[in-house]
Amino acid sequence: MQDPVDRSRRRFIFQTGVGLLAAASMPAWVRAMEMHGMPKLTPNRASPAFKPDVEIELAARQGSISILPGQATRVQHYTAKLLSGPKDTLTELPSCYLGPIIRLQKGQKVRIHFRNDLMEPTITHWHGLHVPALMDGHPMYIIDPGETFVYEFEVINRASLNIYHPHPHEITARQVYYGLAGGLIINDEEEARLELPSGEYEIPIVLQDRRFNAQNQLIYGPHMHDRMMGFYGDRILVNGQPNAEFEVASRAYRFRFLNGSNARIYKLGWSDGTPVTVIGVDGGLLESPETFPYVMLAPGERLDVWADFSGRPKGTELTMRSLPFSGVLPMMAEHMMGRGGRGGMGGGMMGGMGMMGAMALPVGSDYPLFKIRVTRETGESPKLPSRLSKIDRYTLDDVANPSKPVPIAISESPMAMLLNGRSYAFNDIQPFERIPLDTVQLMEIFHTSGGGHGMGGMGHGMRGRMMGMMGGHGSEAQEEGQGMGGMGMRGGMGMMFSMAHPIHLHGDQFQIISRTVAVDRADSYATVKDGLVSSGWKDTVLVMPGETVRMIKPFHHFKGVFMYHCHNLEHEDMGMMRDFLIE
Repeated sequence: MQDPVDRSRRRFIFQTGVGLLAAASMPAWVRAMEMHGMPKLTPNRASPAFKPDVEIELAARQGSISILPGQATRVQHYTAKLLSGPKDTLTELPSCYLGPIIRLQKGQKVRIHFRNDLMEPTITHWHGLHVPALMDGHPMYIIDPGETFVYEFEVINRASLNIYHPHPHEITARQVYYGLAGGLIINDEEEARLELPSGEYEIPIVLQDRRFNAQNQLIYGPHMHDRMMGFYGDRILVNGQPNAEFEVASRAYRFRFLNGSNARIYKLGWSDGTPVTVIGVDGGLLESPETFPYVMLAPGERLDVWADFSGRPKGTELTMRSLPFSGVLPMMAEHMMGRGGRGGMGGGMMGGMGMMGAMALPVGSDYPLFKIRVTRETGESPKLPSRLSKIDRYTLDDVANPSKPVPIAISESPMAMLLNGRSYAFNDIQPFERIPLDTVQLMEIFHTSGGGHGMGGMGHGMRGRMMGMMGGHGSEAQEEGQGMGGMGMRGGMGMMFSMAHPIHLHGDQFQIISRTVAVDRADSYATVKDGLVSSGWKDTVLVMPGETVRMIKPFHHFKGVFMYHCHNLEHEDMGMMRDFLIE
C-alpha cells in the first residue's frame, strides 16, 4: 500500500546508528513514539490565500490554579487570545483550568495559531468537527515545545457542542487529565430561530473525576489495573471545581453536558426523579425533544438538556446525581467491587481490581454531581419547542456496503486493548479501513474475544466474524465469533475481560440504526439501556459488553487519514486506536 504520508517530509530518529545512540538518552515518550514509526512532520504554516473571519492564538502551557482549599494545583491548560472576529468568540470559565469556550458560527473561516508551551510534544484535535485531515490533530502532526501549528478550516458542522483536546500518541490521557481540554460551540441559523435559552440561561457542565494528594496536587500514575480499566478519580469536578452548585431562576435553562473524564461513565438523573429532557447530542439538536428517566454519558460524549425549573419556589434544591448501574467493567472487577474489594487480595491485576473496589466513588455507584438552588422566582420562561431541527436520515438503501459492514471489533485481554485485532501502529491501514471518498458506509461495532495477542494477533472468534463482515454472510460468521471454544465472545477469557468502550470516530458524524445485546448480558444492560440516546448525529458511542451497534457514516469532503479509537483515554494510549484512509 502506498504510504498516505509524504515520506520526503519525515524525520525519523531511528534512521541511522547515530539516531539509535541518541535515542538511548531521550525520554521514554519520545522513544515509544518513534518506535511506533510515527513521523515527525514540519508544522503547518498559515496560507496567504486563506482569508479568516476568525483568528485566534491558542497555547498549551503549564500553570497553577486553586481547586481545593489551600495550596494551588499545578495543571496544564489552554490559553487563548482573539486576534480578529466577533467579541463573543472566547468565553473564559471562571476560576477554572479548562480552556476558554470557543464559539463559532457555521460558515466562518477560522485560523488558529496553536503554540506548544509545554515541555513535551502535543497536538490539538477538534473532537466533533469535520475538517480536512491536515487540520484534524492526528498524532502524526505533533509539535515539539516552542513550535506552532496553524489550523485553517471552514466551519461546516451544524450547531453543536464539541471539544478541543490533545491527541499525541501514548500521552493523550495524561495531558487531558492535567487539564488540557475545552469546549467549542457551533451556532447556526436553524438553531437561532428556536430562541433556546442563552446567555446566563445556557450553562456548560463539564464533568471530570480527579485524584489529589495531601498537597492538592493531581495524582496520575496509572498502574496496570488503571490502564486496563481506565484511570478513575475519587472526586467529581464540574467546570474544574469541586462541590459545584448553580443558582437558577424558576424558568427553563439549557445545560450543555460534556464528559471530560478519562474513563468514568455517568448515569445522569435528577434526585427527585424528574425525567431528563434531551434536545441534542454530540452532533447537535435532535429532530424533537426526547424524555428519559436518566441518560448515560460516556467519555467524549455530549448532551444538550432542557432543564425547566418553572413553578419551583425560591429555596428549592435539586441534585443531579450519577445513579447506580452495572456492566461497564469486567465481571470479575464488578464482582470484587460488590464484595467491597477490600480484603486479602494479591498483587498484580487481582490486587488492582480490589483497589478499584475500595475507591471512594466506585464505578456505577450512586453519588452527587452538582446541586441546583432556585434563588429567584419568575413567571417568564421560554417554551420547549415541539420541533427542533430537520435531520436527513440515512437508510440501508443509501449505503455502499449493505451486506458487508465495515467492522470495528473490540477485544480485550490482560495485556492489550485492541480494535480489529490490532494495536495502533502508524501506516498499518488494512484493506477494509480504506474507504472511497463520497460514499456512505454501513459500520458495525461489536465485541469479540480477548484473544488478540501482542501487537497483531486475532482471536478465532473475531477472525470468523471479520470474515463474515468482508465476505458477505455475517450471521454464520457471527455464530463462529460467539462460539464457546474459549476464544469466542462468550468464551471464558472474553467474558472475563469484556467491558464498555466509548468508540469515537473522527471526520463525518454518524447515525445509529440499531443496538442489540447478547442474552447473557441482558441483566446488566437493563441498568443502562433506557438512558442510551441513539437519535441524531453522533461521533462517540458507548458500546456495552456483548452489545452490537450498527450505524451509518458518510465519508464526504476530505481525503486522508482519520482516526477511530476508544475514548477511554488509557485504552487509547494503550493502542486501542486505528486509522481509516479516505481515498
